[in-house]
Amino acid sequence: MTKAEKKSREGDPVIPAGVPAYLDLVFDLPLNQVFTYHIDPKGLGAKGKRAMAPFGKRELLGYIIGAGDALPKGVAGKTLKAVRRVVDRDPLFDDENIALAEWMAAYYLCGTGEALAAMIPSGRRPGEYASLEEEEEIAAEAPVLSGEQERALTAIGAPANKGDRSGPAMFYLYGITGSGKTEVFLRAAEAVLNEGKSVIYLVPEISLTHQTAETIAKRFGSAAATIHSGLSPGARLSEWVRIRNGEVRIVAGPRSAAFAPLRNLGLIIIDEEHDGSYKSSNTPRYHARQVAMRRCSLTGAKLVMGSATPSAEAWKLMGDGIIHRLDLTRRLSGGSPPEILPVSLEGSEGCLTRELKEEIRLTARMSRQTILFLNRRGFAYYYHCPACGFELTCRRCSVSLTYHKSRGRAVCHYCGYSTSPPAHCPECGSLEAGFTGIGTEMIEEEVRRTFPDLRIRRADADSTARKGSLRETLEAFKAGEIDLLLGTQMVAKGLNFPGVRLVGVVLADTGLQIPDFRAAERTFSLIVQVAGRAGRYFPDGKVIVQTLRPRDPIILRACSLDVAGFFAAELAQRKLLNFPPYTRLIRFTFRSREADRAEAAAGHMADIAGPLLPEGTEMLGPVECPIGIIAGNHRRQIILRGSSMGPIHGTARSALARYEQDRDAKVYLEVDVDPVSFL
Repeated sequence: MTKAEKKSREGDPVIPAGVPAYLDLVFDLPLNQVFTYHIDPKGLGAKGKRAMAPFGKRELLGYIIGAGDALPKGVAGKTLKAVRRVVDRDPLFDDENIALAEWMAAYYLCGTGEALAAMIPSGRRPGEYASLEEEEEIAAEAPVLSGEQERALTAIGAPANKGDRSGPAMFYLYGITGSGKTEVFLRAAEAVLNEGKSVIYLVPEISLTHQTAETIAKRFGSAAATIHSGLSPGARLSEWVRIRNGEVRIVAGPRSAAFAPLRNLGLIIIDEEHDGSYKSSNTPRYHARQVAMRRCSLTGAKLVMGSATPSAEAWKLMGDGIIHRLDLTRRLSGGSPPEILPVSLEGSEGCLTRELKEEIRLTARMSRQTILFLNRRGFAYYYHCPACGFELTCRRCSVSLTYHKSRGRAVCHYCGYSTSPPAHCPECGSLEAGFTGIGTEMIEEEVRRTFPDLRIRRADADSTARKGSLRETLEAFKAGEIDLLLGTQMVAKGLNFPGVRLVGVVLADTGLQIPDFRAAERTFSLIVQVAGRAGRYFPDGKVIVQTLRPRDPIILRACSLDVAGFFAAELAQRKLLNFPPYTRLIRFTFRSREADRAEAAAGHMADIAGPLLPEGTEMLGPVECPIGIIAGNHRRQIILRGSSMGPIHGTARSALARYEQDRDAKVYLEVDVDPVSFL
């Protein structure tokens, strides 16, 4: 053996000089543990790369978070396996990424490997990348700012108070739709880029906010890139590499863009901060807002959020002075807040009231456009027999099936199970049984029957399943080729169409029936957001809100755009009932094919966690989840609640460690810190 070679131990592989002997790996598994391996045979392993390594009887993709010549404590004397091969030529992540992943693992009670897997694209090798259009390199002409916009921009750009160590500088652009929040975001980003720093611009869902992405492309050209789930794994990886190499300085995208490996980060923007899609529904169940706050704390970057309907958490933080509120109170494009009328559905024939039909006709005569919104797809969603009470539910989930007339099937929107709709009651044979409740297909049928001369298009998950079809529909609507667009949340947010005069909310009450303490907040936000699509460029916008609860305070406050009044009442109720933002929650969900196993596992966790809870905290449950069965899995839940996160977080961590020692392998446990949904 030459001097340029060394052996780490008898029988270990020969390692070239200057190459570390050992690699520390983490895996995309629910294990908060680091595993040490011998370096790969070619000596290519290095911190920040991914590698294939033996793990039990399998070979898994791991993330190298450490490399060196000394064995970690506790590993010495053990027989180590060697990494099989290294996947990446150059490191994909650095110390900052690792630190962020370790924080996520600690806070969201998951594995460090799971956190890294959520951050880093899964592609094996770079492919064709899809940056924002390069031919639009020339910056779009920026409009003149209003006084409110100027004041907001000055506040954001002011130097941070050196004596303030309470956290990152955080600002909130609170203003009605059409008040110019996007332009303030873009100007703030421009100022940061001019300082030689980089920017992350988060949007709720890239498919619904392509207008924002296009605006960023026009303003910043090839310096901008987008990361989203619509890209192939190889394309996402290629964009990641470009960003990490410093070729990109502003990144736009949904929640995963919060992890973009930009150098010298100076600003993170969160557009439509209230949107629920910023919370991940898979492990790790992170919230992009919390990740953004953490990154800003680590890097000294500023955080700017915005919405016409802030989340309850953000509203309280603004009231407490932790987030600096910047108001934008008027529409800049010549429009004004629309007239919003609540209309009772009682006594109406069909899905559309007389008032809404008249306004649709008037809008068409004016050569203007209409949007109809209903947050429920399909034709009808509830099969009931009045004779015997039978309900048609999914075989694998405890939910009703939805009738999709276009497919001739009754479908479960949770697991995908479908069946032919029965011609009569399967229980008693009654011919009176059938589907009730309205969905977007039923609305489309009634609208086409009532207004045969209008050009009508539906936009929901069923009609836009083909790639690119949603964008095609929205572009046709913007070009004036569609008179009436009806759909679900796809038409409710992030869209700016000059020709829209009328918005109709077909049934405003659907969200209020959900057993979740955030139901009122979500319903209020949706009505206000969809109302914001009307009259953005003209002062004659109109919104008809059809409801079975015309006197409900939530509906009335939404119709009067009374955000302050809504939050005053909502936060008072949350405080009285001990719900966030006045308390913090951690949810354990147990699911199993066997109900008894899920029940026993939840009971076992309750026995462990209960005695560990400090004074001033409490445990709710174990109980069945609001949707007790999904895809054949029985579900039970426990919720830990406390006035602050520290005590319940410590309890959860200790309880999980003890639970893991003798957990039932046939029960899957989901851990959700700061849950936003309880279904």
